[in-house]
Amino acid sequence: MNRKYAFTAFVSGLSLMIGLSDTKAHSPYKDTLTVKSVNQRAIIETSRTTWWEKARFGMFIHWGVYTIPSGVYNGKDYPGLGEWIMHDARIPVTVYKEYAKKFNPTAYDPEKWVTMAKAAGMKYIVITTKHHDGFALFDTKASDWNVVKATPYGKDLIRPLADACRKQGMKLGFYYSQANDWGNKGGAAAGGHWDDAQKGSFDEYLDRVAIPQVKEILTKYGDVAELWWDVPTDMTKERADKFLPLLALQPGIITNDRLGGGIKGDLFTPEQYIPATGIRGLWETCMTINDTWGFKEKDHNWKPGQQLIRNLIETASKGGNYLLNVGPEPSGKFPEPIIARLEEIGRWMKVNSEAIYGTTASPFKVLSWGRATQKAEGNGNTALYLHIYQWPSNEKLEVPGLGNTVLSAKLLAGGRILTSSRKGDNILVNLPESAPDPVATVVKLIIKGKPDVKPFIQLPEADGSIVLRPEVADLHVARGGHSMGTEGGEKQNLGFWTDPKASASWQIMVKKPGSYTMEAEVATPGNTAVCLSTGQQKVKTAIENTGGYGNYRKINLGSIDLKQAGATVITLTAGTQDWQPVNVRAVTLRQ
Repeated sequence: MNRKYAFTAFVSGLSLMIGLSDTKAHSPYKDTLTVKSVNQRAIIETSRTTWWEKARFGMFIHWGVYTIPSGVYNGKDYPGLGEWIMHDARIPVTVYKEYAKKFNPTAYDPEKWVTMAKAAGMKYIVITTKHHDGFALFDTKASDWNVVKATPYGKDLIRPLADACRKQGMKLGFYYSQANDWGNKGGAAAGGHWDDAQKGSFDEYLDRVAIPQVKEILTKYGDVAELWWDVPTDMTKERADKFLPLLALQPGIITNDRLGGGIKGDLFTPEQYIPATGIRGLWETCMTINDTWGFKEKDHNWKPGQQLIRNLIETASKGGNYLLNVGPEPSGKFPEPIIARLEEIGRWMKVNSEAIYGTTASPFKVLSWGRATQKAEGNGNTALYLHIYQWPSNEKLEVPGLGNTVLSAKLLAGGRILTSSRKGDNILVNLPESAPDPVATVVKLIIKGKPDVKPFIQLPEADGSIVLRPEVADLHVARGGHSMGTEGGEKQNLGFWTDPKASASWQIMVKKPGSYTMEAEVATPGNTAVCLSTGQQKVKTAIENTGGYGNYRKINLGSIDLKQAGATVITLTAGTQDWQPVNVRAVTLRQ
């Protein structure tokens, strides 16, 4: 997988925003494809991305020769990702290829894999057909470095999985490392080659290996739902353009944003985090169950089932898809901790899947007790799905700022009918004494019309300070663009700020008028400036190079006068035409 696909990749012109390629080889956004139903009942038109937008949950599979060393080389444990062992340990090509002689997955059972994915509630699978080590899991004519010719197993691993997916109605997508290839001559290597056997012409590599292999995976296995590029090292627009005509082989295919050369693809792909404010357009967050993508024997840092379920809810509540990775063992079996977690997710989804599938982002900026998703109902009404993490001690769930009339309320677990009442701008839902599910209990609230929710207003902290947090910002970007977003774990930041016309704003409540100093943590590899404004006031602050997008420094952003008590808006914009992208953590205002 992609340890090094950092923000710098975006500002290097690799994949700045989401949208579709403007080439003729790729269908236009939300184009229609005429398809015929299996029983020939009718010809229907459907959006190319409709199934994906409804699915919300998929399985990522990283599997290959790297499962044999499993993070250890010459007796040394290498920290980091299992599938990067060849790179991290600088293993010579001839030495690494010896591992293939031990790769014999006789326990591989693709039917069982698909059954487990379905039982967990997953709607599609994306598997690594070739990762950065260059080893192909399929029978390819473009290179002998593949499972058929280099291993004792000697059989194509992708074909039986494609057959199993087709049989069980599971969508199948392919990951393909189009640029980085450490096992085939001429392939790129993030950070540079370490073995003379790797050196050669990158353009010749693309023409000889990568492009023919992409053609193979798009023609040999039936319908391909998604194509997942990764780490576009050295990919110029001219090089990326060579791949685009191949997409016409699968007119319904969905692609991600990592091909390179400025090709945007359909999906933005945050990795190992869930954007706090979501992302405008289509996005898919990929995350691991432990710390690594490919199997690593000594990585036992398994995320609890509760965390994985809430990650799924969190992603859906922001309008994205959750692509949860599994790393099979060399034998082809899933590790037992993975099986147990998939089963736990499946039990929750069996009861609550309607609160995930086909839903869109929450209409609420903040909910203190959990998350929400929504779905259009008949007669123009809306189903709000309230995912409760913290059960209220008074057994009354307060839904803030909801102006709609409530038509009905019930628990998805057991179907118990609930009553509700209005308290000012809020709705109160009367709950049973205890939560049916401590992970997340879902209340289905049918409301009249589309959600009418009052704007979120940031209140002062207990010490009187006002904190402008990235996760509650209103982001303003160009139509169809993604030139500003949120990222990070406990400390969220505004990032991917590649367009100086993009901005963020906050509605705040001023209780003590007066002058406020402003400070924030910022990170940037260049010299730039930002501007904070309210009304006619504009406070511009120069920001010097901090040493990179991960090197944060706390800086004073000047002072601003909040002259009147009540609600007001503060806006963050670029402060210079000579713009350099900058990451900005919470801005704190203090008197």
